[in-house]
Amino acid sequence: MRVLLVEDDGRVAAAMRSALARRGIAIDWVATGHEALAEVGGADVVLLDLGLPDMNGLELCRAIRRGTDSAIIVVSARGQVDDRIAGLRSGADDYLVKPFNVDELVARVEAVSRRRSGTPSGRPERVRVGDIEIDIPRFEVSAGGEPVSLSRKEFELLVVIAMAAGDVCSRERLIAEVWGQTWRGANRTLDVHVGTLRAKLDRPGLIETVRAVGYRLAADALQTSSD
Repeated sequence: MRVLLVEDDGRVAAAMRSALARRGIAIDWVATGHEALAEVGGADVVLLDLGLPDMNGLELCRAIRRGTDSAIIVVSARGQVDDRIAGLRSGADDYLVKPFNVDELVARVEAVSRRRSGTPSGRPERVRVGDIEIDIPRFEVSAGGEPVSLSRKEFELLVVIAMAAGDVCSRERLIAEVWGQTWRGANRTLDVHVGTLRAKLDRPGLIETVRAVGYRLAADALQTSSD
């Protein structure tokens, strides 16, 4: 994945590049709108700050959208509703307000890349976690060979946690990937969905709570096979 960061503040750009590099995402960086137009070709995702020294950020967003099929995430300190609406109407696929959680940014980059490419980013069609089988294209889950009826959000949570294969999924990542946005009370909504997911699977120890961080698969459930 090629990510292009358009950010005029060198300290902010350096911090973002370092944080994302630790998560396996390399970033090309430009500081002006004109540089962005010259470098955007071939970028899978553009992270676009609106406060640029040489060009209106919304005009640049529209120009990128006209000229490429790159996914665009506006990353801006402008957080009012009108600002977010203007960004999305200018062609952005997503809008993230500074300051932000890096895991949420990573989740949004992965999500817009999947939507733009129309592919599931190489993830398997079926995942097995112990005696639980997940058929991703069919949105079907079985436990011990018996079908389990999940809501769409419960299913998506299970897929994200199962695919992490024991790594901790932060609350910010889960909320961003499953709901696509955050709001007051999002953490409570996440906890409720995880609780109902555990109950429906009848495997209360399958998904562990990592206090103040998020959720992960229990160690004894990690004999997971995919095809």
